[in-house]
Amino acid sequence: MELEEKSDLVFGIHPIIEGLESDKTFDKILILNTLRTPQAKEIMALAREKGVSLNKVPQQKLDRITRKNHQGIIGFIAPVEFQNIEDILPTLFEQGRNPFILILDRVSDVRNFGAIVRTAECAGVDAIIIPKKGAAQINGETIKTSTGAIFNIPICKVPGIESIIPYIKDSGLHLVACTEKTDVDYTEVDYTVPIAIMMGGEEAGIAISNIKKSDSTARLPLMGKTQSLNVSVAAGIIMYEAVRQRG
Repeated sequence: MELEEKSDLVFGIHPIIEGLESDKTFDKILILNTLRTPQAKEIMALAREKGVSLNKVPQQKLDRITRKNHQGIIGFIAPVEFQNIEDILPTLFEQGRNPFILILDRVSDVRNFGAIVRTAECAGVDAIIIPKKGAAQINGETIKTSTGAIFNIPICKVPGIESIIPYIKDSGLHLVACTEKTDVDYTEVDYTVPIAIMMGGEEAGIAISNIKKSDSTARLPLMGKTQSLNVSVAAGIIMYEAVRQRG
C-alpha cells in the first residue's frame, strides 16, 4: 500500500475516541499491535460496542498509510452510512416487494466490490450484505469503480456471513450459493422467489460451512482452460439471470 494522505483517514488516540463516541461511521480501525495503554483499551471497547472492525497491525503498516503522528492508531471513515438488513427486509415485505439480496462472502478486492455494487444497483438488488472483517474497504476507489452507485443501494455490515444466514432463511428468502463445487447450472435455479444470492471471495470463494447452509447451489459453466471467472463478472451473470427470470 502506498503512502496516503486522504480525507477519509482519522488518526490519533483522541480523534478516534471522539469519532467513535460521536457515532462517525468507521469502515475499520487499525491499531498498533503493541499498544497497551488505557486509551487503547477504551478504543477497543468502543469499537466492539459500535460493531466496528478493529485490526491489530505492525508499526510499518501504519507508517505506510500516513506520515503524520498517528500515535499507533488509524481509522477509515466510510463514505456511506451502513444499514441493517433486519430493518430492510421487513420493510420490503410490508411494501409487497419481492426481496432481491446479494451477499458477498470475503470479497476483498476494492475494484471487484465497486464493480459488483454498480451491477447490483442496475439490476435492482435491494441490499448488499458484507462481513465486518475480510470485506473490501469502502473508499474513494470503491466510489469511482461503482460510478457512485454505492450511494444508491443499502450496504449492510454484519459480524459474519454465517451469523446472518439463519435470519435470511427464517425471513423466507431462498439462499443460493454461487460455487464451482456443484453440478447445478445457474439457469436451473428459480430466482423468482424472494432470493439471496451469495458470492465468494477472489481467493477461496464462499466458506464451505456457508455453502452447506444454502438452499441451492449454482455453477457457471466454464468452456475454456481458465478455471474461474472474476467474481464481479460472475456476480453480474447471476444477477441478470435473476432479472431475466423476474422479467
